[in-house]
Order: sequence, then structure tokens, then C-alpha cells
Amino acid sequence: MGGKSGERSKVGGFFYFTLLLWLGYVCFHILFNKRTQLLYVIAGSLFYQTANSLIRLFSSDPLFVNTSVSLVHSTTTSASVIFILFREWLSNGTNGMFDHSQLVEGTWPWAYEALCFSCGYFAYDQWDMLRHHLYSGLIPSILVHHLVLLICFTLALYRNVTINYLILTLICELHSIFLHVRKVRRMAGFRNSKSKIVKVEWFLNWITFFVARLVSHILITAKLIRDAHKFGRGVELPLALFGMFGMNLLNFGLGIDLFNAYKRERKPQQTNHHHHE
Repeated sequence: MGGKSGERSKVGGFFYFTLLLWLGYVCFHILFNKRTQLLYVIAGSLFYQTANSLIRLFSSDPLFVNTSVSLVHSTTTSASVIFILFREWLSNGTNGMFDHSQLVEGTWPWAYEALCFSCGYFAYDQWDMLRHHLYSGLIPSILVHHLVLLICFTLALYRNVTINYLILTLICELHSIFLHVRKVRRMAGFRNSKSKIVKVEWFLNWITFFVARLVSHILITAKLIRDAHKFGRGVELPLALFGMFGMNLLNFGLGIDLFNAYKRERKPQQTNHHHHE
């Protein structure tokens, strides 16, 4: 047991260190380079930490609290992305909206702030998961995922490039809403798979998985590959392709997990106690 806890503390130590490095980087640019727009990142972290504290008044289960805050993030981010895209469409139409120059160098109104806010959430979530040990394994995929997102988002925000591309990738948060709703529902003890609410929830889960996550990320990847020659010699294209490759891989794994969870929930109620998730 000692070996396992030692490994866990080493893993935790590494991710704590990278999180502190990230925070130092952001604060340095706010204080010394006068990048005051990055204050929205700090505001995002504080907003979700406040949500955590409020939910903790009703539940002491760290996983329930963490999932509930994730649900708040998914809902907030989805609403922001839809608002940004709808506002842009109303103002300028779709003509040129998805041009390479617009996606890489342009920034739709409120896109920068929304991306900062979401970046702040990933920092908060990394901190919360580390503090309450809500991860497992020698290389916890959730912590790696958050670290990669923090690096990609922060670099994009600092260099002020690919902001609109990243806003498009966040459309997947629409699906995350129903992932978190399902998790919260099950933790709250509501597991009747025959109820209409659960059936509607699964329907929306699958629709948003295919439209907002699977198809949208494949289309973004295809667009990146098609416009590869339009990118400069910088780090943007390799980083974007690497990020999208990882996203698509995660989506494939998530699809398999979803299908298995759906099969388990469809089984007769009496066999449900064999499958505690």
C-alpha cells in the first residue's frame, strides 16, 4: 500500500508543480506585460471555485461536488459558444465566418473572454481533482487532458491566435452537459432506466455526442488539414493537429464507454446492482 500512495503523491506532486508553473506564467504576463485581458482566466477560476463552495453546502461528497461544477461549466460554456456564433451570424452572416484567416487571426466578439473563462475552469478543476484525489492510475488521463488544454489555451490566448478555432472545439461542451447530468443523476440515486426522463436524457446524450462532439471535431480536423498550407512556420499547426488528434481519439474511447454504459442501463433492473459505476 505504501508504494501505491508514494506513486500517487509523486504523480500529484508533478501536476501540482505544473499547475503552479502555469499560474506563475499567467500572473507574470498580467503584472509585468500588462496583459490585463488574462484576468478573465483568474475570474473563471474564482467563479468555479465559488460554485464549488456553494454546492458543498448541500453535499460533502467531493466527486458529486466536482461533477456538479463540471455541469455548471458545460452549461455556461455551451451557452457562451452558441451566443458568440449566433451573434456573429446575425451581425455578419456566414459569409467568411469560417475562413482560415478569420479562424486563425480573427476574434469574434466575446470569444477571447469566453476562452479565458473556460481556461480558468480547467485550472480550477485540476486543483480540485488533485486536492481530493479524484484521479487514478500512474498517468491519470484526466490530469494529462487538463494540462494539455491549459497549455494550448494559454498559448493561444497569449499569442492571440486560433481563438475562434478553439471556440469551435468547445461546441463539444453541449454533449458534456448530458454526460454530467447522467453522472449527477446516478450519484443522487435515480437509476430507473425505464423512466421517461432517463430515456429523453439518453436520446439527447447520443444526439449531442454525434453532432456536437464527434462530427464537429472531425470537421475541424478536416478543415485544419485542408488549410495546412495557409499556416505559417510557427507552432500553431502542429499544436492544433496534435490537439485535434488527441480529441478525436478521446471521442472514440468516449463513444465506446457510452455504448457500454447504455447497454448496462438497458438491462433489467434486477441485474443493475452488479454494475456500480
